[in-house]
Amino acid sequence: RDEEYTALRRNEPQRAKESLILCQQLGPTFIKLGQALSIRTDLLPEIYALQLRALQDAVPPFDSTEAREVLRRELGVRDLNSLFEKLSDEPVASASIGQVYRGTLRDSQKDVAVKVQRPGILGEIALDLYVLRLLTPIQTKLQNAVNRQPTTQEDIDTAVSLVDEWGRGFVAETDYRLEARNTIQFEEAMRKRKLDAVCAPAVVEELVRDKVLVTEWVEGTRLDRDASSDVPRLCGVAINAYLTMLLDTGVLHCDPHPGNLLRTTDGRLCILDWGMTLAVPNDLQYALLEFIAHINTEDYDSIPQDFINLGFSPADVSLERLQSSGITEGLSFAFRQLSQGGGPAKIQERVKEEFKERYGSDLSDIELQKAARADMLERMEEQLASEGVDVKGVTNVMEEMSRRNRELFALPPYVLYVARAFSTLEGIGLSIDENYAIVQECYPYLSGRLFTDKSPRAKAALRAMLGLSESENYSEGLQAVKEGVGASPSKTLSPKKLMEMTDNFASYTAATATVDRDGAGRT
Repeated sequence: RDEEYTALRRNEPQRAKESLILCQQLGPTFIKLGQALSIRTDLLPEIYALQLRALQDAVPPFDSTEAREVLRRELGVRDLNSLFEKLSDEPVASASIGQVYRGTLRDSQKDVAVKVQRPGILGEIALDLYVLRLLTPIQTKLQNAVNRQPTTQEDIDTAVSLVDEWGRGFVAETDYRLEARNTIQFEEAMRKRKLDAVCAPAVVEELVRDKVLVTEWVEGTRLDRDASSDVPRLCGVAINAYLTMLLDTGVLHCDPHPGNLLRTTDGRLCILDWGMTLAVPNDLQYALLEFIAHINTEDYDSIPQDFINLGFSPADVSLERLQSSGITEGLSFAFRQLSQGGGPAKIQERVKEEFKERYGSDLSDIELQKAARADMLERMEEQLASEGVDVKGVTNVMEEMSRRNRELFALPPYVLYVARAFSTLEGIGLSIDENYAIVQECYPYLSGRLFTDKSPRAKAALRAMLGLSESENYSEGLQAVKEGVGASPSKTLSPKKLMEMTDNFASYTAATATVDRDGAGRT
């Protein structure tokens, strides 16, 4: 075994290079997958991640002669010199959908980035998605077989719907006019909210076409390659910006890999590439706010209704059945682990230690897994028995629980985009601090939002965060604290929580408004 392991490690550099080439050869869909994995060194061996990072902005480009022909055709000119005083001979960056040239406009003398779409890219994406739709049922059956679960048609339909939703977003990336509108709207939204620490490139609107997008050039360095002392602050700015998109503006940027996040020379965060976005309805925004507030205060009795509001559970499922499903215990465990930070790698270490404390420190990894599985099976049997099911008559308890969970829970398509965006941000944070906790980074925005949002649902979430009952308001709770008494017989305003939220609010305000205009701290 030692010899096999040594040989495995010795061959890793070559296999990592092969994985990069494979992604490039398989086309745009797999390039996107490689981009997502390239920053998750907690999920993928570092040598693989380092190779895959080339997919962030150095995908093999198509011929520049062909690119110039696309430019002339789309811009309606015979000679590009009539529009550009200078235009780089070769692309300065290339990605799955298009590639970027640096130029200078003849009329305004502005430096610009000229994005040109790859010829035939829509056909390549369509073929990739067709193949994925064919393979998805097979993958679903194999995954369920590994987990010793039967596969239903509903399982396959759900998996295929996720592929379709991913495809919708991917196809939208080829619409450069839509990307231009998204970029302009984000910049306007950030200025309106006085979030000066984040920006997007200015679009040259008169040069936007179906396959060409021209924006003003942004001087900056990729966030993951910048050595400035304020990069950790900008990671916090990124989290605040994405929470603002998700819970306020209602348009979430879904492609935040490091090649799309720049530290500008004046110390701001610039977000590039607005092709893939998710529309977040107002009702869903408040449902997410309520869910985060209830999780933060460990108000697990409210979680079942949150699940229905978020679309994780059908509206006709009873709250009692959701409560008895064990979802609150699972969320409590997951939230506790996420709050401690460190990503999947550290969580795995902590879970292993918990298992050792619970089942025995002298057990091997395989024995720990068996003990945990037996414990889970016993809990499932207890749950079924509590629901009046004859456990002895159930031939496969896990199969029965799987069937019941499918009735109780579903995965809304929007989760795919939210998870991808925040997983990428967590990966960037972990690359700077191995103990990074993305949950903790979300609190400053949450505090700022709840203190300033006057809607009834936001006020109710704030009362929940502060430990007040539904009938009490914020000022009554403060008065109760001043008098040294509880705000109500059943609930009291938590001074600790109030101070925590106030500090977070101040942190959010400082982080999002501060701009290093003189470039102080850069190295």
